[in-house]
Amino acid sequence: MPFTPLHMGPGMAVKAVAQERFSLVIFGWAQILVDLQPLVVVLTHEGQTHGVTHTFIGGSVLGAAAAASGKPIAEGLLNLFRKKEKPRVHISWKTAWWSGLVGGLSHVLLDGLIYPDMSPFWPFVQGTRIDVFTSQGMTAFCILSGLAGLLVYFVTRGVEAFYKHHSEK
Repeated sequence: MPFTPLHMGPGMAVKAVAQERFSLVIFGWAQILVDLQPLVVVLTHEGQTHGVTHTFIGGSVLGAAAAASGKPIAEGLLNLFRKKEKPRVHISWKTAWWSGLVGGLSHVLLDGLIYPDMSPFWPFVQGTRIDVFTSQGMTAFCILSGLAGLLVYFVTRGVEAFYKHHSEK
């Protein structure tokens, strides 16, 4: 699924469960970083589409890079668009690391379930494909998990707002 937002579906499901302990922005940044190598391959027609960035080692390194660089970026973006009466957004380093690593590793796992040219366990095992889903099945899984995540997220937020409003009376 190169260059698609489909990986954000499972990310939204994690966000719905973890709430403030997970940054969807940093998760998304990790998705982008992992797909930079395939982008270079598409543009230059050189190299392997799913190379070292699409291994669990590569996903871990890029997830850590997403956490380190994404924390200030995410805080800046979220504070830029926040309502003035709301407090400034602060993402803890624990949340940043968790979000980046989940982003990098889940990208490798999701792609590893469908792409035959991947070696997610490299350098320990070469060419092992975790053959579980078709591309259409993975697309459906990503979309459905995203919709479920959105539903849970907004219902949870609505219930929290309802109880907060009624407890202030």
